[in-house]
Amino acid sequence: MKNEFSKIEEQDLEYFKLLVTEKNCLTTKDRLVEYDHDYTEDLHYLPHVVLIPETVEHISAIVKYCNSKNFPVTVRGAGTGLSGGALPVYGGVLISMEKFNSIINIDLDNAQATVEPGVITQVFQEAVAVKGLFYPPDPASKGSCFIGGNLAENSGGPKAVKYGVTKDFVLNLQVVLADGSVIWTGANVIKNATGLNVTQLMVGSEGTLGVITKAVFRLLPLPKIDILMLVPFKKAEQACQAVSTIFQAGVIPSGLEFMEKDALLFAKKFIDGIEIEIDETDEAHLLIELDGNDEGVLVKEAELIHELLDQFECGEILFADSQAQKDRLWKLRRSLGEAVKVNSIYKEEDTVVKRAELPNLLVGVKEIGERFGFKSVCYGHAGDGNLHVNILKGDMTDAEWDGEQLKMGIREIFKLCKKLGGTISGEHGIGLVQKEYMGLVFSEREINLQKSIKRAFDPKGILNPGKIWA
Repeated sequence: MKNEFSKIEEQDLEYFKLLVTEKNCLTTKDRLVEYDHDYTEDLHYLPHVVLIPETVEHISAIVKYCNSKNFPVTVRGAGTGLSGGALPVYGGVLISMEKFNSIINIDLDNAQATVEPGVITQVFQEAVAVKGLFYPPDPASKGSCFIGGNLAENSGGPKAVKYGVTKDFVLNLQVVLADGSVIWTGANVIKNATGLNVTQLMVGSEGTLGVITKAVFRLLPLPKIDILMLVPFKKAEQACQAVSTIFQAGVIPSGLEFMEKDALLFAKKFIDGIEIEIDETDEAHLLIELDGNDEGVLVKEAELIHELLDQFECGEILFADSQAQKDRLWKLRRSLGEAVKVNSIYKEEDTVVKRAELPNLLVGVKEIGERFGFKSVCYGHAGDGNLHVNILKGDMTDAEWDGEQLKMGIREIFKLCKKLGGTISGEHGIGLVQKEYMGLVFSEREINLQKSIKRAFDPKGILNPGKIWA
């Protein structure tokens, strides 16, 4: 990918100010630092200018101008990413989508919605829920992350195990291409066998192919009932083994989350009002949710899960008895990342394998940690084999933390994922921090094929440069 970019001059800034107004063209360092980072480790890259457009026409003009001048362009949503996808590593122009925050239409007749990318995911979920509809993708940061970021990373979350990830709900996208042209990628229909599926190509492309400015989603009927249970296990490996046992019995939970003891202990310190007792002899917990519209069916499924878990070393199963308790349990789960971050500097690896291989992945991660001298805290979406491995700096020196030995350990974790039939990212994307490991899962030919697709969309390589491909 081409990474030799032109320098932004004063006359270029004047053009941007005239286009988006001076208040939406940020150039002072005190404002730029607000946009120089996301949630990825402790990385900071200062953009030359931040633009806050308000219309598709603004974005089209910005991108067209940058393409003609050979300026790098990074698009940013809420900045909650965990792979460095929104970091302006070559400086240049950062486009913030914060003013693209409208839910344009909720189509009840067709169970669809048209949304701008700056809409907060939870705001969108709540807006359609009022109308009896359901948008399932729910990343841990759903209360702050933007729909656009979810599209860029193909986000999942707990409900992916039953309902799928972001790509499974996208029908059509409005996209500004690198030359400034504006296209729609598909059609607002459930079935579409008309040409190449450009819509799905855009989802998960991390801003490297175009700027998404509108999205049309399909929606589902809103489930009216749910049951939530918290199950302690004496052995973490057994908690992982129980996951496949539940599915083999024909039960598909709407959430099946794995949480190691240390992650829960961190979260209890981090969050006020969590009254759950955690037995220090329990290595891990599963948080299991069932949802639907027939209470009798859900109760039978919960009873079946209870029976299935008798074969494992489990403690007393907690059934949430109120909406408030359910909310607290989910808050506990969703806060694990923040809690770990408060406790220690960390690197989070977004590993994913076939769910039956989850026990082998967990055991392997711990063994690799012992060999390479690091401690990890694990949690994640066990129902779909997605384990978040948080490597803690703890007492490691800066030299050890930034050294080759830790990188070798991380590489071993990813090689294990590949060996177990998985891959190196389930929902966080490759971005900046994982790109050096792409060769572990793709051949040179496969990587070059992806790069050629990038060049077809963005010949000059101005869109989110320095990401995905080393």
